[in-house]
Amino acid sequence: MTASSRKRPRDLNSLAASIVDDATREGPSDPALDAPDNARARENGRIGGLKGGRARAANLSAEKRSEIARKAARARWAKS
Repeated sequence: MTASSRKRPRDLNSLAASIVDDATREGPSDPALDAPDNARARENGRIGGLKGGRARAANLSAEKRSEIARKAARARWAKS
């Protein structure tokens, strides 16, 4: 059950305790994410992620790619 789908206590002290428990809970909040049957889904997502950038670049015009690169460079230089 996710934190957003369960009811929160109405008592202020109980609410504070539940918020602290949620914030300090160790491990994943959803044990289904670590299930071995999700390995196939993770692998498919990885494959799509590996080919996504090349496929996107192939569909962009040179002008649009250049614009995206300029924006990225400005963002990198703005950090320092």
